[in-house]
Amino acid sequence: MLQETRLHRIRALLSTLSQVSTERIIKELGISRETARRDIIELEALGLARRVHGGLVALDTTPEPPLTVRSAVQAKEKRAIARAAAQRLLPGQTLFLDAGSTTTMLADELRSMSGLTIITNSLHAALKLSAAEEHETLNNEVILLGGSMMAGAQQTRGELTVGEIYRYRADVALLSPVGIDSKSGASSFYPHEAAIARAMTQQATQLILLADHSKLGITSRMVYATSSEISLLVTDSAATRQPAFTALQNKLPEIVLA
Repeated sequence: MLQETRLHRIRALLSTLSQVSTERIIKELGISRETARRDIIELEALGLARRVHGGLVALDTTPEPPLTVRSAVQAKEKRAIARAAAQRLLPGQTLFLDAGSTTTMLADELRSMSGLTIITNSLHAALKLSAAEEHETLNNEVILLGGSMMAGAQQTRGELTVGEIYRYRADVALLSPVGIDSKSGASSFYPHEAAIARAMTQQATQLILLADHSKLGITSRMVYATSSEISLLVTDSAATRQPAFTALQNKLPEIVLA
């Protein structure tokens, strides 16, 4: 039986039972314990289930909406956050920019600055930053990371993208997480996005998170930065009404309200 078929059958069991033991997988699929173990590891690596002692549990996290949808949600707050984040940057700095909705808005703000080197996997951000006539000189150097593309994606991803990130050192990584929590830190929904965010975090001197109030206290599937790795959180003023805000204030070095 092909692994793709096995994984499909295990996911079908999970959708019905919510939790399935290793013994049940072995019995239902007629496979060895070692094969079951490899399939369980693969499903977790793909972000499709979570390993627990003795088996797998289904994930009840809702997938993140597409970028076009996310950009329209809390748009006013995200624009203010992007402006506030831009004010913390200095000419001559090298920046990592991920493909989040708020960081894509940040690209508009960075166009008015000069002397920056901006490294990103976001096609939207790269196009915004390079919008000019052919004879004009750009204010900033823009580097678009290579990698794989998928249908509808507006970003590069995969091992090639992550590998390219490790070729650079940046002063600041500016990332837009799915959620930020005082205990778990910054997280993303998709494994490929978390891998990129993690690499950018490791290769930057500072980590600045751009997250509107709706993301506070949220932990998504893949944690990519602990609270101790976060230098600054830029959020909107409505964040002070969130129960998670005080805990984040006590945990993070600095929070800026836009």
